[in-house]
Amino acid sequence: MTTENDWLTRRTGIVPSAAPTERLSPKSVLNEATRPMAAEPPPEVTFTRHGLYAGRHLVDVHDHYRAELAQMRDILRQVKEGTAQLGDARSQINVMTIRANDWTLGGVCQAQCRSVTNHHTMESEGIFPHLRRSQRDLSAVLDRLHEEHLAIHEVLEGIDDALVHLARNPTDYGPITEAIDLLTDTLLSHFAYEEQQLIGPLSRHGFYPGQF
Repeated sequence: MTTENDWLTRRTGIVPSAAPTERLSPKSVLNEATRPMAAEPPPEVTFTRHGLYAGRHLVDVHDHYRAELAQMRDILRQVKEGTAQLGDARSQINVMTIRANDWTLGGVCQAQCRSVTNHHTMESEGIFPHLRRSQRDLSAVLDRLHEEHLAIHEVLEGIDDALVHLARNPTDYGPITEAIDLLTDTLLSHFAYEEQQLIGPLSRHGFYPGQF
C-alpha cells in the first residue's frame, strides 16, 4: 500500500520512524485520522548532502527521547516489581541526560517532561515559523504539529499530577503507570508523524534561515 509521503524515502534515502502499532493506554489525545500530509515537492527540487544531514538530525533527536522514555519505563517496571530499589537504579541512569538532582522516579519523570517541553517550545517558536515562511504549503501540517505540542503539554501535566498522587500514596503505582503509558503512546505517535512530514522540508530549508 502506498501512502502520501512515499516520496520521502525514495527521494531522500531517509526512513522516518514508524508509528507504534500496539497501544499501551486506552486513552488518546491525538486525532491521528485527520492529520494533514505534506505534499511532495516538485521534481526540480533537489536535496544537498548538508540538507539531508538536517533531515536525519530530526530522527536522531527523536531517537534520543525515545531511548530515554524507554529507560524511564524500565525504571518504573523495576520499582514496581521490586527488582531494584530506587537508589540501585543510579548506575543505569547515571549517563542519561534526564538526570535530576535526586535519584528518584519522580526526578527522572520530571526531568524528562522538562526536556520534551523545551524541545517542543524550540520547534514551535523557532523552527516552525522558519519553515512556514520557507514553504507556504506546509501551514496545515505545522498548525497540527503545534496543536499536538499543546496536547502533549497536557499529558505532561498529567505526569505531575500522578507524581503528586504517588508521593501521597507510595505503594499506588496505578496513576503513574497510566500517565506514562499515555505519554509513551502520544510521544511515539507524534514523533513518527513529525518525521514523516518534516524530514523533507528540513532537508530543503534547514532548521533556521541561512543554515545552508
